[in-house]
Amino acid sequence: MTNDFNQPLGGNDMPRFGGPATMMRLPAQATAKGLDAAFIGIPMDHGTSNRPGTRLGPRQIRDESRMLRPYNMATRAAPFEAMQVADIGDVPINTFDLKKTVDIITEHYREVLSHGVIPLTLGGDHTLTWPILRAIKERHGPVALIHVDAHADINDTMFGEKVAHGCPFRRAWEDGCLQNDKVFQIGLRGTGYSPEDFDWGRKNGWTVVQAEECWHKSLTPLMAEIRAKIGDAPVYLSYDIDSLDPAFAPGTGTVEPGGLTIWQGLEIVRGCAGLNLVGGDLVEVSPPYDPSGNTALVGANLLYEMLCVLPKAVAHRLAQG
Repeated sequence: MTNDFNQPLGGNDMPRFGGPATMMRLPAQATAKGLDAAFIGIPMDHGTSNRPGTRLGPRQIRDESRMLRPYNMATRAAPFEAMQVADIGDVPINTFDLKKTVDIITEHYREVLSHGVIPLTLGGDHTLTWPILRAIKERHGPVALIHVDAHADINDTMFGEKVAHGCPFRRAWEDGCLQNDKVFQIGLRGTGYSPEDFDWGRKNGWTVVQAEECWHKSLTPLMAEIRAKIGDAPVYLSYDIDSLDPAFAPGTGTVEPGGLTIWQGLEIVRGCAGLNLVGGDLVEVSPPYDPSGNTALVGANLLYEMLCVLPKAVAHRLAQG
């Protein structure tokens, strides 16, 4: 089917090992002007606390995304028939200064959001979500949050510093970026320093669904409950690849056993269909710890699934019957 929207370069038109090194081999452009959704990379890892390497995540996610095709066989979504999408490159972070980097990210996303586009971000360590949420708040006001992760990322400080990948949601909360009764954290697990590691969010009205509550079952019912609670509020989806069990996604910096399965991850993202999504990210892919590229491939697929549940893509699917 032909239309006026950008299309991924197909595997029958150019071998998958060729073509542009963009997300899904989409056209690249310098700004978000004229787009409905945009893929953006943030190649940073100077907020990490254990294994580095997420600065290489956006590049490998793009590389592995060459396997993706435009039509979603499971959900029947055809996002490239409904939206103008492009890869608008990477944020020019300061790799020697994390605190300057968060301000660079916020300013960059202010410009992106000024075009009315929905940004889907390729990370990069999880520090990046806080500065994105600052820009999102300026555009949309405080948002609902679906945060999929092994870790709550609500530390007040790490090594005395308030800017790190374990702190973004504490900073976002302090900045009034979140609707506290509509914050959902899914997949949290592992060891901690005290009950506050997970209970701080609960005390602020957040819903915390630990990984053990997800074992051996579908998460489709959970997502139905979350959709009902969020309603028509603007929503941001932040997906840390370490939410998945390391058997599925070893290429990350802070692995925890007992995590979600890939199909549960797909249920979570697909369960966002019908929500007013205003942005999303996929973070913490660290290519050096998975030479096979499988972790980045999973990340690329989850980003595509996010594209498929954006409001215009869902409306188009419903219109097609």
